[in-house]
Amino acid sequence: QVQFVESGGGLVQPGGSLRLSCTASGIIFDIFDMGWYRQAPGKQHDLVARITSDGKVHYADSVKGRFTISRDNAKHTVSLQMNNLKPDDTAVYDCNFVSGMLRPWGQGTYVTVSS
Repeated sequence: QVQFVESGGGLVQPGGSLRLSCTASGIIFDIFDMGWYRQAPGKQHDLVARITSDGKVHYADSVKGRFTISRDNAKHTVSLQMNNLKPDDTAVYDCNFVSGMLRPWGQGTYVTVSS
């Protein structure tokens, strides 16, 4: 069955960088649009970046110019390069489908931006 495993989170100072990775299994990965979501403490999940099956990307205004989403269909992975991190980026980050196909949230990976 479908499984997403996220990794790469951690504690960084403002202005630092992290690269998150999501590995998918149980699906024909290359036909699906994928997204990275985040849930800040006490907040709902928000979509911050998405990438279509053929590589088209879109970003939320809050991360535009700082984050880059990419995918490697051969490895069944979708990554999120995060630069110039801010305290407001602190959240649990999850990968998931988009376009109305959301699966239940998994473990995610924790990102804490603090000095």
